[in-house]
Amino acid sequence: MSPGRTPRQRLVAAAALALVGAAALGSSIALKGRPLIAVSDANRTVNPGARDAGDIRANNSPGLAQNPRRASNLAVVNRIDTPDYSCALQVSQDRGARWSRVPVPIPPGAGRKCYAPDVTFGADGTLYVSYVTLRGNANSPGAVWVARSVDGGRTLSAPRRVSGPLAFQVRLTADPKRSKRLYLTWLQPADVGLFLFAGGPNRIVVARSDDGGRNWQPPVQASEPRRERVLAPSPAVGPDGALYVLYLDVGGDRLDYNGGHNGLGGAPYDGRFALVLARSSDGGATWGESVVDDRVAPTRRFLAFLPPSPSLAVDPRDGRIFAAFEDGSRSPSDVHVWTLPPGADRWDGPTRVNDTPAGDRTSQYLPKIGVAPDGRLDVAYYDRRDDPANRRNTVSVQSSFDAGRSFTAHVTVTDRSFDSRIGAGSERGLPDLGSRLGLASTSSGMFAAWSDTRAGSVGSNKQDIAFAEAAVTRAEPPARHWLRFGGTAALLAGGLLLFSLARPRAD
Repeated sequence: MSPGRTPRQRLVAAAALALVGAAALGSSIALKGRPLIAVSDANRTVNPGARDAGDIRANNSPGLAQNPRRASNLAVVNRIDTPDYSCALQVSQDRGARWSRVPVPIPPGAGRKCYAPDVTFGADGTLYVSYVTLRGNANSPGAVWVARSVDGGRTLSAPRRVSGPLAFQVRLTADPKRSKRLYLTWLQPADVGLFLFAGGPNRIVVARSDDGGRNWQPPVQASEPRRERVLAPSPAVGPDGALYVLYLDVGGDRLDYNGGHNGLGGAPYDGRFALVLARSSDGGATWGESVVDDRVAPTRRFLAFLPPSPSLAVDPRDGRIFAAFEDGSRSPSDVHVWTLPPGADRWDGPTRVNDTPAGDRTSQYLPKIGVAPDGRLDVAYYDRRDDPANRRNTVSVQSSFDAGRSFTAHVTVTDRSFDSRIGAGSERGLPDLGSRLGLASTSSGMFAAWSDTRAGSVGSNKQDIAFAEAAVTRAEPPARHWLRFGGTAALLAGGLLLFSLARPRAD
């Protein structure tokens, strides 16, 4: 203690020191709070031949589903772009620790190639897989098929034909409560050419099955007829049975939709896209429209047959709707989320998800969202924040506990970065990592799947499907820690200071 101070001065100094210590204690406790997202199992590979440089298949666009009756049962599907067009189904019975490839049945006379698969579980635990078969030298879609499994994906039934030629971007979903009700949605163009959709009208349609995929009603148009250039439908069913299909209206984008780039890389279309939700309350018989956002800035060129897909999810408790997509309005690419509250007509947002500095010139893109049983919203996306050259990807995840208004700090689920320039089309400057990521949200966390290129090169274009599990916990907010610990100390220090000031001066 400094010589020459009066007792009162010493007391005031002690109180001040206590106050500073209390603040430091509160800050320390707040900073040391338990992390919200913890990756417990990262970077497992799903497909056979993964990380084997001799296997040069380009596995991408994973779809991921979890059995609602048996949480350890997972299924992943993906398309294969090279060296041959194909598709794959992998099944796990132990939460992704081990994966088994299940042959996808190709009907006699339908050709030998399957493509663009999707996967879902029904409410009763039945697994359903959809895919298209390709025909001719041009690998044009010949028919849509659905197969089912009642043993967790170990075996698949003979497939049932749903629709005929030229079905693109086929997606499958199940009603969460009606165990036999399924929906398929796809883009049905009038005609196609090299890298382009030709003619019109081109429609997004929906077909329904009420008997577990054995029989299907004729498809009904879900997109508005006035929207001529539509792409990438993504379906979901709400807790009340309402059906939703999110899709892109690319407006005047002839560069991508009509193949104006001739399959070559370069600057993206300089106009705007609309993100549109079609919705039906009568099982897909009639449809209405809700515009999520009509000022979405394109971030890249793409092939119209294989566009980036927006993501859609519904809160299983109250039917709140979430939409996610990439947007280039303020940087190369940000991840945005929009929210439609129950009973509302107007969307909230967008909320910028990625916690990168504004204008850092790196890309965050192709988000996939999921909603946990308690309403927690999870997002997984490709992330280049660690590479100033904006070429190497990681995969990040974030969560929201307040209906998409704010998100936790990002957590990286990949243990190393990988090159985004590896994939089919790399020789033309238009490499394709795929149209989506896979994500399944659970009460305790999330499962994620993505296309990983670490074992590939620009020459091989090899891509593998990687997988991670992450636990998500609602940690006590730092402010509450401060009130409990730092606040108590601060009150004691403040009381001591007040007591010293109130005492009669001894000097």
